[in-house]
Parts: sequence; C-alpha cells; structure tokens
Amino acid sequence: MPLTLVIADDEELARDKLRSLAEDLPDVRVVGEAEDGPGALRLIEELRPDLVLLDLSMPGMSGLDVAQRMRHRPAVIFTTAFDRNAVAAFELQAVDYLLKPFDSERVRAAIERARERSGTPDLTDGERLKHALYESGHLSRLFVRDRNRILVVPTSEIERLEARGDYVALHAGPKRHLVQVAIADMERMLDPGRFVRVHRSHIVNLDFVVAFTTDAKGALEVELRSGTRLSVSRARAQALRNLVL
Repeated sequence: MPLTLVIADDEELARDKLRSLAEDLPDVRVVGEAEDGPGALRLIEELRPDLVLLDLSMPGMSGLDVAQRMRHRPAVIFTTAFDRNAVAAFELQAVDYLLKPFDSERVRAAIERARERSGTPDLTDGERLKHALYESGHLSRLFVRDRNRILVVPTSEIERLEARGDYVALHAGPKRHLVQVAIADMERMLDPGRFVRVHRSHIVNLDFVVAFTTDAKGALEVELRSGTRLSVSRARAQALRNLVL
C-alpha cells in the first residue's frame, strides 16, 4: 500500500517543494495540502493520512496545537524555519523534524524514517506511535539543540521552566537550555500532576519544591532545591494553596 501524506504549510513554495520531493519517492501519495492550522486539522480528520508534514508556524493554529487536537494519529514530521533551539517539544508526536530551506536528501530520509519507525507499511497505528512517544499521555522528554548536537532532556530532570520572550528556558541541574516554544504550549504538554504554573513566566516541577512560604507581606513563594525562590502570582496563589493543603 502507498504511504498517504498530507502537507500543511502556509508557504506555497514550501508546499510545492515538499510535494515534489515526496512524490519522487516510491509508494508515497500526497492526498491533501493545507495552508493554515484549522485546514490542516480538518484534512487530517477527513483523509486520515499515514503521515503529516506539519509546519509549526501557521495562521489560525500552530502545528503543535494541531498535533495536540487531532483525533486521528498519523506519524508527524514537524517543519520549521528556526535553525536552533527549535526541537523543543517535538517528541510530542514527531517522528522527525525538518529545517527550512528543505534539503532534498533530508526530506527523503525523514519520510523513510517515518516508514521504518512504524514497523509495518501501515502507519495508521496511531496508538502504538503515541505510546512510543509519550508516558501517560504527557511529554516525557524534550529534544534541545546544543551546537551541532541534539540533547535529550527527560522532563523528570527539569526543575523549572522560565518564559524568555518567544523562548522558554529549561533549568535542569546546572544547565539551562533555551527552546523556541511558548510557555503556554509547554504547559499544556507537561504532566499537570508534576508541573505547576506559579506565574505567567514560571512553571515549577513539584518534585523539586522544598517548601511553600510567605514573605513579610503575606505573598506566597516557592523554594526549590537549588535555592531558587520564585514569587507566586496572585492569580495562581489560591489554586496552589488548594493543591498543597
């Protein structure tokens, strides 16, 4: 059976390039294209492809949002224009990722990797792929770029996450990794039983929390193993008190 493929990218030239490269491969059939997030989600549910080439930045809905919301679970290869720190949370459901501008051999290798990773010619076994990439339905590891390497950072080793503009800083031991993802997107992918948003700019791993304290004005603070102390916003304080009481 041919490998059915949907391409989702808001740039027509990128879609044309991906379609041309994909159709040069044996037993690959492009069954649909979308130029925005809602359109991509609709095509995935209607056409139920084996594989999706999914751009991270699209109008209406990001590629990460599409991957989270789709009920049909094809293999996913994310595409992105960012050449560093962009592999943040792509273990979400991704078999691979591609950087723009696309390299012909890299695209072909990624599609073949998707085919091989399935273990059979049929890539529609979404549950098997899902369980291979998740633990208990939540992100279990992050992939971050470090110069010419991609490091695997288990989420269990992350003490806290800090918003830095369009980036999130992951604090894991003495190391800090910057990843290109919104902190709100990261929050949705993490286990809420372990990771708690204490401020619009901070998420903490409860396994690293030493104590919750109050300052002289009665404001709630979080003390972490590293000695870091973070203020809890008023909006988060009551929810956090409910959690720990």
